[in-house]
Amino acid sequence: MHAKLRRLSPLLLTLGLAACDQAPHFDRAEPGEALSAGTASVRQYDRNAFAQPSANLSGARRVDFAAGNSFFRNPWVAAPATTTARDGLGPLFNTNACQNCHVRDGRGHPPAPGASNAVSMLVRLSIPATTEEHGRLLERLGVVPEPVYGTQLQDMANPGFTPEGRVRVDYRSERVRFADGHEVELRKPVLRIDRLGYGPLHPQTLFSARIAPPMIGLGLLEAIPEEAILANAEAQKRSGTGVAGQPNRVWDATHGRTVLGRFGWKAGQPSLNQQNAHAFSADLGLTTSLLPHDECTAAQSLCREAPSGGEPEVSDNIMRLMLFYTRNLGVPARRNVEDPQVLRGKGLFHQAGCAQCHTPQFTTAAEAAEPELANQVIRPYTDLLLHDMGEGLADGRPEFLASGRQWRTAPLWGIGLTETVSGHTQFLHDGRARNLLEAILWHGGEAEAARQQVLRFNAEQRDALLAFLNSL
Repeated sequence: MHAKLRRLSPLLLTLGLAACDQAPHFDRAEPGEALSAGTASVRQYDRNAFAQPSANLSGARRVDFAAGNSFFRNPWVAAPATTTARDGLGPLFNTNACQNCHVRDGRGHPPAPGASNAVSMLVRLSIPATTEEHGRLLERLGVVPEPVYGTQLQDMANPGFTPEGRVRVDYRSERVRFADGHEVELRKPVLRIDRLGYGPLHPQTLFSARIAPPMIGLGLLEAIPEEAILANAEAQKRSGTGVAGQPNRVWDATHGRTVLGRFGWKAGQPSLNQQNAHAFSADLGLTTSLLPHDECTAAQSLCREAPSGGEPEVSDNIMRLMLFYTRNLGVPARRNVEDPQVLRGKGLFHQAGCAQCHTPQFTTAAEAAEPELANQVIRPYTDLLLHDMGEGLADGRPEFLASGRQWRTAPLWGIGLTETVSGHTQFLHDGRARNLLEAILWHGGEAEAARQQVLRFNAEQRDALLAFLNSL
């Protein structure tokens, strides 16, 4: 190997790019390939596979993990209450416990027909920016809130309060044909909101339906060096393939500046702590030191006058425990990495170009927030960048630098255990895809070339590709 290439090899491995003998092997598993989260990988594959602490977490450290888990799982109640550590819910909210959306720390789903509330699917709201004040809001919030209902529709409320509305999802069907004649029916959601509790929505309201994502490996994603993410973006831009991931730049409320976004369907949050604070605020109606005010708009006077469960309602200690818990949920090790069909599917995954965005491998930073997360070779299959996914998946709602057609590349680790953990196989940001093949066929925009490659796959190749994805 040339001296220059030897110097580049560590970076290429971090970026998941192929170079000479660093290219992925498709005839055998790579060393350590089964350990998706390095030494943090867990080996549990039942319905609780996503709810385990990282395997390298010591017994003493698991005490804080268990304490954080209790606040994640157990319900909060309205104030005032004798349960002072868990009061302050609402008065407007989407759920009364984190676990209700992320059941067993897994993936949410759209509401079933006739459901009284959406539970594990949220609807984000905003309006287009048209004034200088809107420009200032964009810098801090990434969006301009809908004037009456804010940035998220809350379809549940405490007794004596009116929910903001009810979410309904209908579907339109369309069919896609493979080169060998095989057809797949895709369903496109049509969002409806009725029973509005506080008057009409702004006529230019933008909507974005989003299911709750899995909770595994979040601390490891936070520990990926920023320079590795940005180097990936530069490498994609230079590749000339039409794939050109863009980092989102978002407001960090802790440090009072704009930084790289990593979390959320559009990479709209910079850190797990801020992601957790926003979930407490928007999903459960709870205040934190980071977000000390309820999300009640001027039109919701009763909401603004509701009793408080403390200042803040979620104490800094609970926030600390929740952060530790969400950072240290383990990723299951892969299964069947040596299976010939899985290896064949891995080759097809790379051949189609899927790995350009679903970057297989990174090495986490030495100075990670927790020692168990540091210096880990991980295989999350994401670049944490925004990509234009085409008009079919567009929500038309910008968020910071993300356009209405862009989405952050979703991590694929653990995806094969979705049905085992969550009891369904509904994928993509709004749960429209009923299986992995449908999810692939919704890819457009920068992923259109990869989609066209997959449409040329025959039945054996499709089965191999799905076998590989289900091994992750």
